[in-house]
Amino acid sequence: VQLQASGGGLVQAGGSLRLSCVASRTIHSSLIMGWYRQAPGKQREFVASIRSGRDPNYADSVQGRFTISRDNAKNTLYLQMNSLKPDDTAVYYCKLKYGSEDYWGQGTLVTVSS
Repeated sequence: VQLQASGGGLVQAGGSLRLSCVASRTIHSSLIMGWYRQAPGKQREFVASIRSGRDPNYADSVQGRFTISRDNAKNTLYLQMNSLKPDDTAVYYCKLKYGSEDYWGQGTLVTVSS
């Protein structure tokens, strides 16, 4: 499976962006998909995840500002990011967990200016 992330860019603090992650083939809705991010000089960290039949999970730092969703018909995962802060600046990666394997997208850069 290949994952292609897009939608990053430069935005002012308080602004919004929507990230997309398209899978190269159909992904069963029962599989966990998520977003992670890596800021300069920091380790990659969890942002949000989604799986059918369960509530989405969010990192405390983005709870209430970010919304994860997926369109199974389009094999696409989304991350709607509102009220962006400079601390949200990072490369954002999508991930698919398939059994014991993790599949990662190539990352998309989000830069939030103050």
